[in-house]
Amino acid sequence: MTEATLVTTAVVEASGLTRDFKTGSGTVHVLRGIDLSIAPGEFVALRGRSGSGKTTLLNILVGLDNPTTGQVRVLGHDLAPLNETARATLRRQNLGLLFQNAHLLPSLSALENVELALRLQATLPAERKLRALAALEMVGLAARIHHRALELSGGEQQRVALARALVHQPRFVVADEPTGNLDLHTGQSITRLLQEIVRQTGIGLLVATHDAMVVTTADRILHMQDGQLGT
Repeated sequence: MTEATLVTTAVVEASGLTRDFKTGSGTVHVLRGIDLSIAPGEFVALRGRSGSGKTTLLNILVGLDNPTTGQVRVLGHDLAPLNETARATLRRQNLGLLFQNAHLLPSLSALENVELALRLQATLPAERKLRALAALEMVGLAARIHHRALELSGGEQQRVALARALVHQPRFVVADEPTGNLDLHTGQSITRLLQEIVRQTGIGLLVATHDAMVVTTADRILHMQDGQLGT
């Protein structure tokens, strides 16, 4: 794939990103000139020690934080001029977010937790249910849709969280240590599922991880060290 192809088809592009934080003793340079491009259908793993800047980079790529300098374009949209409402709309419509903790509402069923993502888009109830059911089936939880979140195992909860991240059919998904709280077998299952979903849907996927299984499964590996990216 040529660089020109990446530029025109990338789900996310970043150029010259820096992020500085002021402290009592001076300035901490967390990101130091990041350039990044992820294509549709590409599974990218982001490695790096804790504190290397991975989460800061993810937050900037989805518009939850602003770079000190540099530019981010998501699906061709420059994030800089967008206000918080416009960024939230872009995330709800086109981005999927998956975290180390599932962040489910414990008293709601798996189906109801997934439907919440569509309520924010004012999706009609009948369509909302159909799409939530399809998302849960995609992640292998068709038989557990009416179980409350607190009745599900850790791996099942993470599958529900993945279904919630996918139910609105995003084009770019960002995951921050999605297997970090899971045992080895369950983590491997989630990793294989992520790989399969990328192949089936053509989404772009960026996963910040310490998990060797995720790293070996990814199409491309990036290493974050001292706020800079390398391969």
